[in-house]
Amino acid sequence: VPKWALITVAVAGAILLLPFLICIVKCCCSKKKPKKKERIGLCAVSNSTTTNLVRPAFPSIPPPSSLRILTLCLTPLQLKVGVKQAVELKAMDSGGTSDPYVIVYLTSDVRKRYETKVYRKTLNPIFNESFTFQVPQAEVSESTLVMQVYDFNRFAKHDIIGEVRLPLASVNLQHVIEQWSDLAVSSKEEHLGEICFSLRYVPSTGKLTVLILEARQLKRMDSDGLSDPFVKVHLILNRKKWKKKRTSVKKNTLSPYFNEVFVFDVPFSQIQNVDVVISVWDHDKVTKNEPIGKLFLGCRATGNQLRHWSDMLSNPRRPLAQWHILQPPDVVDKALGLKSHLKLPLHSR
Repeated sequence: VPKWALITVAVAGAILLLPFLICIVKCCCSKKKPKKKERIGLCAVSNSTTTNLVRPAFPSIPPPSSLRILTLCLTPLQLKVGVKQAVELKAMDSGGTSDPYVIVYLTSDVRKRYETKVYRKTLNPIFNESFTFQVPQAEVSESTLVMQVYDFNRFAKHDIIGEVRLPLASVNLQHVIEQWSDLAVSSKEEHLGEICFSLRYVPSTGKLTVLILEARQLKRMDSDGLSDPFVKVHLILNRKKWKKKRTSVKKNTLSPYFNEVFVFDVPFSQIQNVDVVISVWDHDKVTKNEPIGKLFLGCRATGNQLRHWSDMLSNPRRPLAQWHILQPPDVVDKALGLKSHLKLPLHSR
């Protein structure tokens, strides 16, 4: 065998063995590096102290008939409230379900109310909606955050399922607090009554038709425990009184039936700037007529009133009837930006 052939075989063998030797050396000499632990952090948070501000205050298994909420102070004057979900709500409908939604407001400013969407046929709705309130520092200690869960019903009164009341003085607003709160029985507010009316709008002719059908369970205004109710319909254009009409007076009743129709000319170019104010009054021959309750509909309205108005605009030429709960007149006037009637003091001679 030639010498050069032996040298070639030896060099080839050495080249083949070299990778195996390198692997053995690495396995024996190198130390195992520990794996890095995964971290779960807050998204889009640059402040390192923010992680210490989060206080989860809810159990892994939520209590029955409860509401999961979140509170966060964005600035000294801004409070963010998150309505997350509810579990095992009371069934309010005959089918064993409910159509829940949540109203959120602060007792320091009851005019500013937010509502979640309505979730159909469920006792365990997931809302995941948040709302921001402006809270002056001077009002924090006396203000209470109120979250009321209602069952939606198009043709009857919306029944309250329960509520959560959270006094802001008892909350550390320096922390993000997420918690489950038991729904309590709602504290009774003054019931002013309910009214049912129909709305219809025809864009091509600019005709807005308001049909006042009936009212029920009105507040007693007279000494005999009854009232003499009638209804006023006002149209507000760009926050100014524009047109008005009224029904006849129904004597000695708390559940009057009117069935009176009013037609207004409202051009399509102005319908977005119009508010319809429905107010129920008690007629008095001797003294001044007294308002029992009010509500308004339009693009500036909220809740049930806004839904009724939106349904009317979405269904032109079709009359849509719905029951509404009357609200305190001063609350509605403030929401509309209208001035309340001032009573002048009588000076004795």
